[in-house]
Amino acid sequence: MTNEQIELVTKSFEKIAPRADEAAALFYNRLFELDPALMNLFKGDLSEQGLKLIHMIGVAVNGLSRIDDILPAVRSLGARHAVYGVKDAHYETVGSALLWTLAKGLGPDFTEETKEAWNTAYSLLARTMKEAARTAEFAR
Repeated sequence: MTNEQIELVTKSFEKIAPRADEAAALFYNRLFELDPALMNLFKGDLSEQGLKLIHMIGVAVNGLSRIDDILPAVRSLGARHAVYGVKDAHYETVGSALLWTLAKGLGPDFTEETKEAWNTAYSLLARTMKEAARTAEFAR
């Protein structure tokens, strides 16, 4: 990622983070609209899960400028998601729901450049998680 892309992601996340509850609700509503079967992967309170989601996105966003420092945590997250039953195809659905949520939450501030920056960041993190999941599945 370029420094400009990292800045776009960071600045746009700063606008979403104060509305974490709203953003998480939008995200999960869209996710389950895109693939209702994904509801089966979630056990427990979705509002609590939503706060965890926004927190993890924040950790990732804040770590983009030092990506090598956060990759071990991203790999660990990917391995855990494999245990939960997350498949490679689910990452595409999550990415679509994420970009839709950002577009809704940011409105006109979700420029084409911002969208591309988020897509680049998400693709990098999702690819890392999928690779870790495959490694974890192979090791079992």
